[in-house]
Amino acid sequence: MAIQPALGTKDLNPQEVQRNQLLSTKLADLYKQWGYEEVSPPNIDTLETLMADGGIEEKDIVKLSADQPLGLRPEMTASIARAATTRLAKRQRPLRLWASGTIYKSNKDCHGKFSVEEKLQSGVELIGIPSITAEVELLYLLLECLNKMGINQRGKLTLLIGHKSLFNLIMNDIAIENRRLIRRYLTDFNLIKIQDSMLNDQIKERLLKVLKLRGEPNLVIGQLEKIYGETEAVSQLKRLFAVIQPIAKKYGVYIQLDPTYLSHYDLYTGIIFQLICQDEYSPKVLARGGRYDKLISIFGNSETNESGAGFSISIDTIRELENTINRGKYSQKRVLIAYSKNKSYEDAISKQSNYHSKGLIAMVELEPLNSQTEAIELLKKRGFDELVWLD
Repeated sequence: MAIQPALGTKDLNPQEVQRNQLLSTKLADLYKQWGYEEVSPPNIDTLETLMADGGIEEKDIVKLSADQPLGLRPEMTASIARAATTRLAKRQRPLRLWASGTIYKSNKDCHGKFSVEEKLQSGVELIGIPSITAEVELLYLLLECLNKMGINQRGKLTLLIGHKSLFNLIMNDIAIENRRLIRRYLTDFNLIKIQDSMLNDQIKERLLKVLKLRGEPNLVIGQLEKIYGETEAVSQLKRLFAVIQPIAKKYGVYIQLDPTYLSHYDLYTGIIFQLICQDEYSPKVLARGGRYDKLISIFGNSETNESGAGFSISIDTIRELENTINRGKYSQKRVLIAYSKNKSYEDAISKQSNYHSKGLIAMVELEPLNSQTEAIELLKKRGFDELVWLD
């Protein structure tokens, strides 16, 4: 019986690896153009860091057997936030940082079977800007990333935006002992459970009305102001959408404001967003992010009131998208050098060296062949583009 990879992981073929590298490189080039500098957070970190003061549950982390509580990172923001407040504490703000690497998430199915979800991620963190301009820059950059990667999914892309303060405002009238349950009903869009809850009719009616408020940002904001009046969160969103909506329209991205949207990880304290692609079968999350000021304060000096925001892009998910511009046309021309018994291996590698000096891909067939016809057959089998025959 063949040995299979661990449940939840996958062996990537050379074409998938090459495409991952190309997407990562395109993103890295764009980050640098925007003034972001690369950092490399560790794959393994303490559970204290990875759990981000309870923002990430322990069950989501792949734990390691060690003398101290360690795990594999389920995301990179917490480790970068810690570095920003320690090793990078004296650097001039704002810090513009980017990182790329593999993340790991622990999963259990309905039968209790354990699996590891392994994904390649690329993203940025903007630390030291407390105003809404940080989110404006990040969302602008995220939309530019779509263009840079050649994603051609017009009409299928939705940028879902929520705000933690807006959600907290909605929850204000709920008794503390009921908040956990009502929060779940709201985030699950469970109208029936709210209708059947023990809340008084006035609160219930307001929650049902808010739950149905999702869609075009300006329309949603208008309705929210009728219910709650002018709030700081609504003012921030107005400024954000004034800049982002024209850019999103340019790239064919629909923006949806959802007051009850929260992320799976409870890291965020302000604006939260998710970029979703609706394919034929199910929605795919391409990117997610938001503001995480509380996370920065956990690792740093609370007196400094540091702030942070960022986003991460799922390289693997984007690699698997169909209808992507220039899909499959990323390979360089590959040259196969083959030789007859009249020539030597030394002759072949000398020829290979000439191609390599020009930055081209060239591989030598290690054994002599009987004829050029045999070499042409090998060229086809190996999937190379050009044959150099030495005789």
